[in-house]
Parts: sequence; structure tokens; C-alpha cells
Amino acid sequence: MTHLLKIESYTVPVLPKKIRLQDFGINIFKTITSKSALKKAIKQNLVHINCNIAATGDFLIGGEIIDLYQNPKVRKKPSIEITLKIIYEDDYLAIVHKPPGITVSGNKKWTLENALAHNLKQSTQADGLMRPEPIHRLDHPTSGVLLIGKTSQSVIALNKLFENREIQKVYFAIAIGSLKEEGIITTPIDLKESQTDYIVRKTVVSERFGYLNLVELIPCSGRKHQLRKHLSELGNPILGDKEYGKEDLILKGNGLYLHAYSLKFTHPFSKETILASSSLPDKFESIFKNSNN
Repeated sequence: MTHLLKIESYTVPVLPKKIRLQDFGINIFKTITSKSALKKAIKQNLVHINCNIAATGDFLIGGEIIDLYQNPKVRKKPSIEITLKIIYEDDYLAIVHKPPGITVSGNKKWTLENALAHNLKQSTQADGLMRPEPIHRLDHPTSGVLLIGKTSQSVIALNKLFENREIQKVYFAIAIGSLKEEGIITTPIDLKESQTDYIVRKTVVSERFGYLNLVELIPCSGRKHQLRKHLSELGNPILGDKEYGKEDLILKGNGLYLHAYSLKFTHPFSKETILASSSLPDKFESIFKNSNN
């Protein structure tokens, strides 16, 4: 078992009656989301109950510790050599700058995830991952700070921080049109409550766009494309947004003007406050370099 890496652990609560592992174990692990995936992991001897290899027919009554392992040899993926800017790194986690125009993860070879092992130091912890994992996502055209887990326990802990809204995120965007100095956008997204707070930091007059605004954005929820959708529905789409922008105001050639500026959270292991930021891209600065607003 020395070649296996523990990636998740779950303690079974007291149960009203005994239940088979194959029926109970769905959705207790973040990386297993279906009954077939659970059966596959059990068949590969990757699920253990109280340190013993589990079987689908094993019964649970409560108090058992269920561990999920990964086999690095089975999970081989391509590695690519893209040099990333490392903003922060220790033995448990890292924060990197994601360049625009690269996908964070997926089935394609050219993803940021496939470049992490080449850029980050291998964790010395017992549960250190051979392939560090992104904790959240940034859209393909978005640049900025991205949080990475380097051990199985840090992946679990950091995901929990995100779920509990204990990670403060700040973005900057350039929004088109006349915009109030500050505001709160609460338009639901996919029928779910959503909130984005914003402050306009700078404004310049534009012959083509009317006004261009450097906007600080604080997402208070985490819906897909939330910032892009909220600004678009407000009537102030993000410059360069081909999906949610106004057709006659699409800027071509310079990409999306949306940047993940900073992350602030309490380190789950050292308990220190981590504040990491990535300066605005040059294309942002060039628009406002002559502005005094």
C-alpha cells in the first residue's frame, strides 16, 4: 500500500440501521460523485474501512473511518513546461498567477494544472500530491491569482474555506458605459441568490464606448460567470466580453478585461493570514495612465 496516496477521509456518523458501503458512500468524497465511480474505486482497492481494503457489500453501522486513496501510476497525466509566476508557496499550498488564454484544468494537454508539477516544489508532507490541484477556476480569458493545493488534506481544507465563504476575493474589470460610483448587484444567477459589490476606482471618457471604468469587484457568492453576467445585466458589460457584451461594442484583439486581483484567507495549517495579489495587467494601466480620476 506504500505506493498509494490518501486523498480524503470520512468518519461515518452513528446510523439508525446498518447500510452497505455501496449505498452509503456516494457523495461523501469530493472526487467521487456517482455510484459507478464508487464501485470502480472499491474494485481498484482504493477505498479502505478502518485501514482494511473495503468491499461493496461491507456494512456500516457508524464510527468507521473510510479512507480514499489514489494510485499515482494509474492517474498519470501529461506535464507541460509553461513557466508560471509563483506569488506564494509553502509545503501545503501555493498561489500562482494564471495568464489569460489558458484553461485551468480539463481533458486537454495545455492546461495550467498540467504545468503545476513543473513549477512548484514537491510537498514533503506524508499526503503530498504528485500533481498539485487547483482549488477553484478562472475563465479561460481571465488572468490573476489562483489557489493551489499541494497535499490531499490541504485540498480538502481549502475547498471547505471556499464552501464556507471564508476566502475573500477581489477582482478588477473595465466596464463599459456610465456607472454609479458604487453599488450592489443581487440579480439571481441560474435561479440562485447571487451578490456582487462594486466600486468604481477610475473613469475615462471614450469616443467609442462613452465611458470606460476601472471597477473593483467583490463577489459575495460564487456563481459561474457571476461577475460577467452581473455587469452585463446592469448594462455595463466588461470590455472584451464576447459572450455577455453588446454586439456593437465588442473589442477584438486584446481579450477580456477581467483580472482576479487578490485572495485573503486564514491558512488552514499555520493559521496565519494570507494576502496574495497580482498587479493589474499592462493593458489595464494603459487605458488609465493619463487619467486623474
